[in-house]
Amino acid sequence: MRERLEYLFVGVDPHKQQHTAVAMNFFREKVCEVTFANKPAAFPQMVKEIHKHAAKGNYTAIIFGLEDTTNYGRKLTVYLKEQKFIVKEVSSKLSSAKRKSHNTVKKSDAWDAECIAAVLMEEYDRLPAANPIDHVWAVKQLLSRRTSSMKGLAFSIRKLHAQLGHHYPTYKKFFSELDGKTSLGFFHRYPSPRHLAGMSVEELTHFLQKLSNYACSTKKAEQILSLVQTDGQLENDFQDERDFIVRSLVKEIRFHKREIAQVEQEIKPLMEQLGYKLETLTGVELVTAACFVAEIGDIKRFASPHQLARYCGIAPVDVGSGGIVKQVKTSQGNRELHELFFQLACRQLALSRRYKEPRNPIFLAYYNKKQSEGKTKGQANVCIMRKLVNIVYKMMKNKTEYVLPAIPKENAV
Repeated sequence: MRERLEYLFVGVDPHKQQHTAVAMNFFREKVCEVTFANKPAAFPQMVKEIHKHAAKGNYTAIIFGLEDTTNYGRKLTVYLKEQKFIVKEVSSKLSSAKRKSHNTVKKSDAWDAECIAAVLMEEYDRLPAANPIDHVWAVKQLLSRRTSSMKGLAFSIRKLHAQLGHHYPTYKKFFSELDGKTSLGFFHRYPSPRHLAGMSVEELTHFLQKLSNYACSTKKAEQILSLVQTDGQLENDFQDERDFIVRSLVKEIRFHKREIAQVEQEIKPLMEQLGYKLETLTGVELVTAACFVAEIGDIKRFASPHQLARYCGIAPVDVGSGGIVKQVKTSQGNRELHELFFQLACRQLALSRRYKEPRNPIFLAYYNKKQSEGKTKGQANVCIMRKLVNIVYKMMKNKTEYVLPAIPKENAV
């Protein structure tokens, strides 16, 4: 603690165009404020300015804290790490709580940076070290692109549902899924019933078989033509424009599906280079494993699984008053990572579709045990999440596979 009297704590509020840095000493005294452009050429001047004030106050070390180390603040973080500075990652929830803790709540870049510096000084030992890895950054950017494409795909499918409802009242009975290859090919060729006029069963069967690699039979063609005839045809104004919209939506859906497939092809070699074997864990596939890597980053910045659990808001917090202390669930932490562990916990408890057997009997047995001890379903699920944190932590740290222990089936249900 004594050595921190000689530290200069610098909080940086990063933005797209410019950053604001505020240096503060151990006594919460503001030493200096520097505003500089978010470009590598401006970083040395900022460091020079901080060094000048550090020399005046005889400070022996400069510690930096950034609220964002993976997006707008990434370039600065990389530069500071290259210059051998200690850089900590400050959670936006902590800086926001510090800002709201004052009697008069104000908002400005300089005040935000000062709050970040205050959190950096008070929570120095608990804050994770900032370590932006280009490999992980590339994975995260690809996942962001995939998420955008997934949203676009969902939007286009909803719009296609709305359009087809006007043309084919019973279109949902045509195919099992609207965005399948055969379904999209059919509605692109026949966007409205008028294009099926005079179509024979043999002609439609031949068309569907080419689309589906002969998975569709004559029965499917007969079903579609029968449903169209039962629905009846209604002439709509501007039908050419309506058909254009349907075909355009089909093209959009195909585009988004190609983009998603291409992004996943780009992610796969990056994950293979990292050497993690997260996909051996029940319920984890390529994209889920990449999401864990993107949100956790360098696993070495967490000294223990407990630190990782606290980081993603799974570890309970102590809340008490008047000598009575309880452990309660918290809404703090990395919510994206929290959601990943929640979804993964649900997959452990799922049953296989075909044989109705537990996908992971170990976790199902543990879940049933916790419920028999009096825990609610939600509490038992949190217990599963906490165990998964330990497993993911060990798998990433040691780059080991997950081996499902043997357990009698009667003990798993």
